[in-house]
Amino acid sequence: MKTQTILGSLAAGLFIAFQSFAAPVNINEADAVTLAESLNGVGPVISEQIVSHREQNGSFSSPEELMNVNGIGQVTFENNKDDILVED
Repeated sequence: MKTQTILGSLAAGLFIAFQSFAAPVNINEADAVTLAESLNGVGPVISEQIVSHREQNGSFSSPEELMNVNGIGQVTFENNKDDILVED
């Protein structure tokens, strides 16, 4: 039982650490899968909305414009702002 608790804690810690070190992603070029993998709190549905928004409205000119996408609020933006690029 103690081993399971330790292993569970280690797995949870690694998962949190992995999510905290997302690589920067260009929101004007990345596909939905890459966006979901790179942005914390963004899953497949919201990443598809990002791509759809970009296709309908053109490229994002600033990272803050990502909040114009339904499902991306202030908290999600703040959690990812250091990893959001609009150009390489």
